[in-house]
Amino acid sequence: MEVEQAFKTLKNELAVRPIFHQKEPRIEAHIFIAFLAYCLHATLRLRLRRLAPSMTPRSVLEAFTDIQLIDVQVPTTDGRHLQMSRYTEPGDGLRVLIELLKLQLPGQPPPRISAAAAQSSPPL
Repeated sequence: MEVEQAFKTLKNELAVRPIFHQKEPRIEAHIFIAFLAYCLHATLRLRLRRLAPSMTPRSVLEAFTDIQLIDVQVPTTDGRHLQMSRYTEPGDGLRVLIELLKLQLPGQPPPRISAAAAQSSPPL
């Protein structure tokens, strides 16, 4: 029964669709990623059972879709680019859920500066 429930979870809640790979390493990678997703889903379900029994893994994952990751790129005067990856701040409801589940969001990543693109020589 647990194996059947795992496949049901993979197909429904995790939205894993059949993919027809032609090469064995890709098949193995697909199965591995699906298995990791199931493990994370099962871990979340157990955590919810202890800390928020009225919630489901699906409702928690849907609540977290409010957080978006964006990349802001700003050109500098010397030809380089400043890239700042930022996630949106959670709203009050999601902040309460994060505290209830005893989670902690990571800090915002530091900005990165990419080197100037190589200048090609003009044709002769």
